[in-house]
Order: sequence, then structure tokens, then C-alpha cells
Amino acid sequence: MKKQFITEFKAFLMRGNVIDMAVGIILGSSFTAIVNSIVQEMLMPMLNLAVSGIDLSTFKFVLRPAAGDVPELAVLYGSVIQHIISFFIMSFIIFCLIKLLGTLKLKKEAAAPPPPVSKELEVLIEIRDLLKAQL
Repeated sequence: MKKQFITEFKAFLMRGNVIDMAVGIILGSSFTAIVNSIVQEMLMPMLNLAVSGIDLSTFKFVLRPAAGDVPELAVLYGSVIQHIISFFIMSFIIFCLIKLLGTLKLKKEAAAPPPPVSKELEVLIEIRDLLKAQL
């Protein structure tokens, strides 16, 4: 029973879909780190500079001010706005990268030579052309 379970589990892990999914998750997390870095460390500072140095993440609506040991209770709407802007910037970057990869893939496919024609197909093409010429 235990041996059968281990055998089934090993077969499950060795299926192509599981391995492909694992590679996709690893690459996706690395790609996410790159895109997050571009957005947070390059684009958001430029956006803050463009809006006169205003840091959106500091915007808040205070519901209850801090009193003694009780911390402030606030709605951090600026942080939400900043995350929404980051989402749209990240979406745009991902769209551009996917578009670029699609273009490179199309160029690669276009550059590939056509597959060789078999002898049988060559003979059939010649017969077809002769029949067309007779009509």
C-alpha cells in the first residue's frame, strides 16, 4: 500500500505538466521581482517627482488620532492609489514584454526554412501541374 502510494506520487511528479508548472512558477516569481523593482525603484520616484514630490502613500484619512499608547486609526487611501498606479504600470510593462517576445517569436518562425518536400509530394505536385496545363 505504502509502496504503491510512493510510486503514484513519483509518477505524478514526473509528469510534464507538473515540471512545466514548477518552472513557470519559479520564472514568474523572478520576473515579478524584476517588474516590481522597475516600478518601485524607477518609475514611482519619477512619478512622485512629476507631481511635485508628493508621496501618495502618505495620504490618509484619520479616523481616530493617536492618544498615549493607542495608535492612530486611519484609512490609508494614498497607499491604495499608489498600488493601483503600480498595478497599471506593471500591467503595461508585462504587456510590452509579452508583445516583444511575440514579435521575436514571429521573426524566428519566419526565418525558419520551410520543411523539405518529400519525393512523393514532388511527384504529386508535378502531376497536378501537368493536369492543370492540359485543361
